[in-house]
Amino acid sequence: MLANLPQGNAPRMNQPANLLNELRIDRNAPPPGPSRAPWIALGVVAVLGVAGFAGWKLLHRADAPQVQVATVTAIGKSGDAASVLDATGYVTARREATVSAKISGKLKELFIEEGQHIPEGYVMATLDPVDADAQKSLAQAQLAAARSQADSIAAQLKSAQADARRTQELAAHQLVARSQLDASIAQRDSLAAQLAAAQHNVQVAADNLRIADIGIDNTIVRAPFAGVVIAKAAQVGEIVSPFSAGGGFTRTGIGTIVDMDSLEVEVDVNESYIGRVQPKMPVEAVLNAYPDWKIPAEVIAIIPTADRSKATVKVRIKLNSKDPRIVPDMGVRVSFLEKVATTPTAATPAVLAPAAAIVQRDGGDVAFVVSSGKVQRRALKLGRTLGDDREVTSGLSGGEQVVLNPAASLNDGARVSVAASAASDGTDSQ
Repeated sequence: MLANLPQGNAPRMNQPANLLNELRIDRNAPPPGPSRAPWIALGVVAVLGVAGFAGWKLLHRADAPQVQVATVTAIGKSGDAASVLDATGYVTARREATVSAKISGKLKELFIEEGQHIPEGYVMATLDPVDADAQKSLAQAQLAAARSQADSIAAQLKSAQADARRTQELAAHQLVARSQLDASIAQRDSLAAQLAAAQHNVQVAADNLRIADIGIDNTIVRAPFAGVVIAKAAQVGEIVSPFSAGGGFTRTGIGTIVDMDSLEVEVDVNESYIGRVQPKMPVEAVLNAYPDWKIPAEVIAIIPTADRSKATVKVRIKLNSKDPRIVPDMGVRVSFLEKVATTPTAATPAVLAPAAAIVQRDGGDVAFVVSSGKVQRRALKLGRTLGDDREVTSGLSGGEQVVLNPAASLNDGARVSVAASAASDGTDSQ
């Protein structure tokens, strides 16, 4: 019967086998990939969240008014020194000398270098002593000749004195004429006068020798005081002279030395504010090269004359600290200090705040401090007026940021945005 079946029915008999093959698990087939739909959804949610926060932030900043701020400066506790005037000047030396030789000559040796510390009397240089040595040799010869002449006259005088004595004895016995006695006495006295002149010439020759020694000593250039060499003005082989020859071939100095213990500060104070400065007034000096180093100082004197072209008065200031970092001609900023009266209720350090940051609210003096993008209203206790600043004894601390010219609508806790000009100076703009 199977043989008689038509050929077209054969595929139908294999259908169950095919179905079973389809149900088998293929162990060699690659695993199916994960679905990307959840990750895409999460990404969309994140983007929408960031965009929403940025929009809220922009809207929030747009609502915050922009303000100008300034930093409050601490000036110490009540009873400490407060600055009443600031000025600028330079470090100067009271003892500074360009050392030169006392005579003209060629520089033979040089013993100094820039930056060298030298004691008083230190030999800085020597000149060629050939002329001075020749002058000394001549003076020595003249002294020897004068002494020889004096010795010769002294011997002659000794002989004349003996002849005069013998002639006197003979004349006493009337053995010689009176004229012979007078002649011997005259010869003795003449030789005595010549000996006195010769001895005077010996003294003159000795003085000339001492002058020649001084001439040799003048070829040695010594330091007039202890200090530091800041300039070397000549070289070996150059002609130096205490007088200017009007050209470039003669040096008038060997080198310049400075007594570092004599350093002080000179500042020009506007004559409108010179009344605030008094002798012995405490001063705080800050070198431009070391802005974080505050040097204690005091006023030495106020020069009693004014510069009409600059309308300033010169003030000398003594530095109470000696340090090798302080050198002449350094720029310096000084603050003239004044004692603040001690108050028993003062518990916080006094500060200086711009007068433009202080306003009247509810009958009292207040200021607005910027912190974390918000303002805090502070009640203040004020002291003196110092230029454009006010002394604040209570309510503010050094380093805080206060709003300048606060608007009447500005309230405690209001959000603000610091202007770009202030933010660029390091102020938080949140």
